[in-house]
Amino acid sequence: MAHSTPERGVLARYFAGVTESTFQTQLGVVDPPLVDYVSDLLCRFVHSDTIHRIRNLTGKRVASVAQMAVEANQRIGLARRDVHRHIGDFTLFWTGLFPEALERRQKTGDSFHDYCAQGKRAYLIAATIETDEEQDAPGELLERLGVNFELCAYGLREVRREWEEEGDSTNSLLLD
Repeated sequence: MAHSTPERGVLARYFAGVTESTFQTQLGVVDPPLVDYVSDLLCRFVHSDTIHRIRNLTGKRVASVAQMAVEANQRIGLARRDVHRHIGDFTLFWTGLFPEALERRQKTGDSFHDYCAQGKRAYLIAATIETDEEQDAPGELLERLGVNFELCAYGLREVRREWEEEGDSTNSLLLD
C-alpha cells in the first residue's frame, strides 16, 4: 500500500539525496535504478505495516525470514516473486540499517550472515520469475541487488551514519 502524504514527498527527496550521494560519492556506485530502488525501499519501510506485510494463508503475520521463505515456496507466479522480493527487501533493510538488532535475533535462529545469504538468494530467485507486466523492479535490477547485496547493505549503513551525523549537527545548532 502506498502512503501518499506531503511528508512522504519531503522524506522521499531526503532519502533520494542522501542515498544518491552516499552510493555515488562514497561507494562509486553509479547505477541510478539501483540507487532509486534503495531510496524507495527506505520510504516504503518507514511504515511498519510494510515491513511486516507478508501473511500466511490464514492471514497471520509472518515474522521470520524462514517463515517468509516457506510462504514464498507455497506460492506461484507473481505472488511467489513478490514474497521473494520482500525477503530481499526485508533482509537488506535490517542488515543495512540495523545490523545490531540482528545480534539480538540470533536466539531465534536469525543472524546477520544468514540474513545476507537469504537476501541474496531471495533477490536472485525473484529475478528469475518472469512477468508479463511492467514492473517497478525488473528482473535485471533484482539480480543486481542480489549480486551486490553486501555492497548495498554497507551503503545503507553509510546512509544511516549520514543521517545520524546530520541529526547530531542539527541538535547542536538547536542547543546553541
